[in-house]
Amino acid sequence: MSTNQPRQVYPTDLDDNEWNVISPLMPKPASTGRQRKHTWRDILNAIFYVTRNGCLWRALPHDFPPWRTVYHYFRKWRVDGTWERLNTALRERLREKLGRNKAPSAAIVDSQSVKTVEGGQERGYDAGKKVSGRKRHLIVDMLGLVMLVVVTAGSVQDRDGAKMVLGALWQRIKKPRYPHWWRFCRLELIWADGGYRGELVDWVKRKFGWTLQIVERLGGQQGFVLLPKRWIVERTIAWLNRQRRLSRDYERLPKTGEAFVYVAMIRLMLNRLAHD
Repeated sequence: MSTNQPRQVYPTDLDDNEWNVISPLMPKPASTGRQRKHTWRDILNAIFYVTRNGCLWRALPHDFPPWRTVYHYFRKWRVDGTWERLNTALRERLREKLGRNKAPSAAIVDSQSVKTVEGGQERGYDAGKKVSGRKRHLIVDMLGLVMLVVVTAGSVQDRDGAKMVLGALWQRIKKPRYPHWWRFCRLELIWADGGYRGELVDWVKRKFGWTLQIVERLGGQQGFVLLPKRWIVERTIAWLNRQRRLSRDYERLPKTGEAFVYVAMIRLMLNRLAHD
């Protein structure tokens, strides 16, 4: 839609307070070339609509910008790391608002197996959860806010996926080419469930100097029991499942699934920063 055309307001739209939070973090307009026809706010509203409602890009309502334009920016910001950057910047701001240090000293790692539709790269069968599809390997802080996500085939073991996501996090700490917002220099302790026990504990300590602490199930446990620390990441997974685009993996590329996780968390944090 053009900036001078009114349109219907959707529940996923940014209000003025939320837009004021994220607008300073958006990419600056190019100094050369043709002037943009659609505002960043319109583009974001369309992407949030797709994430929450799970519709096809081509099925975007006509009062949003053209779907090709919306998808172009979604993909561009996935490739250049904008979604990760926004997720990190908003998480740090929310942590500070809640009286926390913006760099966490403790985190939790876990995985979520999701079914996929036909086609797409990196699909596999998770024999433990009996799910054919992909697996999201998440590391979250103690507020349940996503620090990093890596999407793999469902056949990748949790321990191998943990090595991937922790290794990616380590790169963002140590490599100087990454901006300052990736420097999780305070991280010391990571909690995980029993699926991560074994040689991974020693590997994490030897490779990164972090302590991986296993939270075991209670003896004789039957059914659901609230376990210390582990419930935090389970709640994060529940937040993601409320987004219909993430209730199942519809994406051809795993990197696209990662981007949608960041988009979902960005929308959640904007609501908290603007209204809580």
